[in-house]
Amino acid sequence: MRALTVEEARRRAADLTVRSYQVEFDLTGSGNTFVTTSRIRFGAASDSSWVDVKPERLHAVELNGTSLDVGLLDGGRFPLSGLQAENELVVTAELKYSADGEGLQRSVDAADGRVYTYGMSSLESAPRYFPCFDQPDLKAPYTISVKCPEDWVVLGNGGATPVAPGEWKLAETKPLSTYFVTIVAGPYHLIRSEHDGIPLGLACRQSLKQHLERDAEDLFRTTREAFDEYHRMFRQRYPFGEYWQAFVPDFNLGAMENPGCVTFADHLVFRSQATEAERSTRARIIVHEMAHMWFGDLVTMKWWNDMWLNESFAEYMAHRVSEDATSYGGNWTDFAFVRKWWGLQTDQSSSTHPVAPDSLKDARQSLDDFDGISYAKGAAVLKQLAKYLGDDVFLKGVNAHLEAHEYGNADLHEFIEKLTEAGADDLDNWSQQWLRTSGLDTITVERTASGVVLHRTSPDASRRLHKLSIGGYDETGAATLVDVVLDQDTVEVALSNDSAVIVPDADDDTWAKIRLDATSLANLPAVLPKIADGTTRAVIWNSIRDTTADAELDPRLALDLFLATIQHEDSDIAVGSLVRWLEDRVLGGYLDYDEYRAPVADALSNKLASTAPGSSLQLVTARGFIVTTDDAELLKSWLDGAGIPAGLEIDADLRWSLVLRLVRLNALGAKDIDAELARDKSTEGVNQAARCRAALPDGKEAAWTRIMTDSSVGVKELLAAAEGFWHPGQAAITAPYVKRFFTDIARTGEIRAGMVVSLTVHRIAPRLAIDAELIGPAEALIADESVVPGIRRQTANFLDDLRRAVEVRRTFG
Repeated sequence: MRALTVEEARRRAADLTVRSYQVEFDLTGSGNTFVTTSRIRFGAASDSSWVDVKPERLHAVELNGTSLDVGLLDGGRFPLSGLQAENELVVTAELKYSADGEGLQRSVDAADGRVYTYGMSSLESAPRYFPCFDQPDLKAPYTISVKCPEDWVVLGNGGATPVAPGEWKLAETKPLSTYFVTIVAGPYHLIRSEHDGIPLGLACRQSLKQHLERDAEDLFRTTREAFDEYHRMFRQRYPFGEYWQAFVPDFNLGAMENPGCVTFADHLVFRSQATEAERSTRARIIVHEMAHMWFGDLVTMKWWNDMWLNESFAEYMAHRVSEDATSYGGNWTDFAFVRKWWGLQTDQSSSTHPVAPDSLKDARQSLDDFDGISYAKGAAVLKQLAKYLGDDVFLKGVNAHLEAHEYGNADLHEFIEKLTEAGADDLDNWSQQWLRTSGLDTITVERTASGVVLHRTSPDASRRLHKLSIGGYDETGAATLVDVVLDQDTVEVALSNDSAVIVPDADDDTWAKIRLDATSLANLPAVLPKIADGTTRAVIWNSIRDTTADAELDPRLALDLFLATIQHEDSDIAVGSLVRWLEDRVLGGYLDYDEYRAPVADALSNKLASTAPGSSLQLVTARGFIVTTDDAELLKSWLDGAGIPAGLEIDADLRWSLVLRLVRLNALGAKDIDAELARDKSTEGVNQAARCRAALPDGKEAAWTRIMTDSSVGVKELLAAAEGFWHPGQAAITAPYVKRFFTDIARTGEIRAGMVVSLTVHRIAPRLAIDAELIGPAEALIADESVVPGIRRQTANFLDDLRRAVEVRRTFG
């Protein structure tokens, strides 16, 4: 099925004005399909157009009382001709439940056999479960009704009311884009509350009931705190009635900002211990989706090239509001360590793009731009803009934008226009430099005889202005901070040149590659643990990680810095992020796994012995130790309940971590996985077991076949299997599959759709096979235009990482 192009969308938006939708869902069937009827009222300025629907069977189409030939359906589009000034279209279709997390997802909970459904409409997914004019700038109000089993409940964008046994009606919504429409239907457990006149609710599977009940007050508190702050910041209150947060199974990303009924991946209902970093991340996801109620839902982009206006704004607000108004701290440290690091890598990849690209891509290609640039870089740019303009001007412009375009659509030009009216100067030049170009500047520090000089180098003709702070740190870690406007390629800074460590952008206020001078690098092992600010430590580590990836710093020196400082690191965000970096890039990537794994495990073992019992730091350190140690007997004893560090609970998820590591150490096998699954008869257990079975030496072929050919496997189980497949300690076992990736992966674009395609490729690409001979097959796959864009894009990212690793090994041996 061909994807919608921007030219087609603009033409249809000019031709049609959608008045309303009435959508009826019948979910009472026993098979893998359901029936939907859409009654669409719309005005037309042209005599022809089309409606989008992707059914198993199209039952009936009626336009202005006349039945049309259902055989006219072509590639998900049904042509409409003879349109009048005002029209009524009724389309009834039988559609297939999805297993890939888009459309109307149907999942069976392994814990009790209950069935759950939810709608995911993002980008091209809406026509998979209701006929519609599927593009973001054709908004309309919706009235939805649902027939379902009598023991189900129904939620959606409008308040849901049962009108008869197994029949529900949802209140008419405000005008919505198609990609915000959702229903959540099943035997969900519901928890209700209220704040400031807004009905609040939480929903989850029955098997997660006790865990949601335990966390409900935390979730509601974050929601209340964020609403209060958004109501303070914005001149318009939350506009969409009830506010439900539904934690749903087999969700392919973190959350989706459906007005009135936000859907979340239900792994965010913690059934096991969670670190403060993980709870803080969950809070930010909640706050992120709430920001969308204004930026994205109330005012929506016209086309997908301006998705950054949604995602960057929500990402920025998530960290800002979480830090300023919620009970969770460390948000900007997390942004630097996790989100910004993601974006920095994306912006240096071959698939980089401007934050606000030209509107050239179709809807399917645009899906690939939901990445570290549209989220993290855009958020960093907005943070820089707010610092540059000041809050008064920034928020005045934002509020004017929201008021001017409420319940409608707007683009970058219109956003800049409102900021300018609010008092911002020269934003056309700013947007050209920051939003319309890709890549990032490099900021380096030089000690001179008289002081300190900052240098800015750019990858192109852009000369971006950076407003930042530079920090000088003495041997005790004490800081001297100087504000700098870096508006030239070389700027002198009033900072002493005798600081032990000098850190450009110490507060992480801009978007650039940061390079430390040789003296600072030499002093880092002693000084880094003494720098109190976690965000500054993240800036330093991002510089170290980036310099290592660019083959400018010996990875052994980077590892030595980790070993020298990890004992003193008190941030669970930092420990978790750095261990993941070692797993993903260093051990088995830049450095030989067998030679360099043991020192990491020893360092984490020593840290584990000294962390406070029951603390987040203990938990994240234990997780890192488990994935790096080769002490199978110790891990087995923990699994058996013996010798466990005081305060560390070996709960369900930590047990699965132990089983996975022991499988990789050839200390457990298939029967042990089955026994663990018998202990944990949950959907989560099924997914964990899939990860462990993919790690079995004799389980590789079965896992590979499922990943590459089975369209019925659920999203979480699929991704778990892919995550379990590769490991540097099994390089010889997985070697036959390395080149098979390039021949087999294309078929997954034929059996799955949407975001899960890219997510699968990212996990199953042979990222730890550091072999220059793979460059050719990767280039050939990327160049094959018959392969879906998501696969080619993720293969390009794999190739970027491969080339870097090859260069690091070539440079440092």
